[in-house]
Amino acid sequence: MTEKDCCHETDRDKLIRRLLAAVIGFIILILFLIFLIWLILRPTKPHFVLQDATVYAFNLSSTNILTSNLQITLSSRNPNDRIGIYYDKVDVYAAYHGQQITLPTLLPPTYQGHKDITVWSPFLYGNQVPVAPYVGVSLSEDQIAGTVLVNVRVDGRIRWKVGTFISGRYHLHVNCPAYINFGGRNNGVAIGPAAIKFQLIMDCHVDV
Repeated sequence: MTEKDCCHETDRDKLIRRLLAAVIGFIILILFLIFLIWLILRPTKPHFVLQDATVYAFNLSSTNILTSNLQITLSSRNPNDRIGIYYDKVDVYAAYHGQQITLPTLLPPTYQGHKDITVWSPFLYGNQVPVAPYVGVSLSEDQIAGTVLVNVRVDGRIRWKVGTFISGRYHLHVNCPAYINFGGRNNGVAIGPAAIKFQLIMDCHVDV
């Protein structure tokens, strides 16, 4: 190897290093600009409201088997002025005392624009679901007392859209309390021989 070849290789290595440094610097600049825009806009999590619940069935057997059939109306508002929200995969289900009592219902993928409101009305089914003995006892006591607290929960993934930039997926957790009244304290509206509709208008707790 001649001295000329050695110098030529050294110059080529310097050029490669400069090109790599330029590419890395450009990527860092783009990421910094995206982060800066993100800090300026500061996305606010969506606001969920459980508007109503229609109860078609809510029966507990003596062997702690629960059958429930509900339809809920759930709304979500995007409070952001410049940020859109993609709801990619969102499941809704009902729970009682921390135990899931219905199958998850998948909501359709949705894009929510600035200040938009989206409304869903899914059915929640739980046919012959075994519940823990302590859950069965508590549920029987609540039904006798006249009020049962059912938690409607949302579990899914969302993405934020800022201009043409779309973020990665964020985990969405929503918990909506639904107070269902039975017996003499029933304040629902009968919409059929075996269905009662409850107007709730309950704010939900949202974590993103």
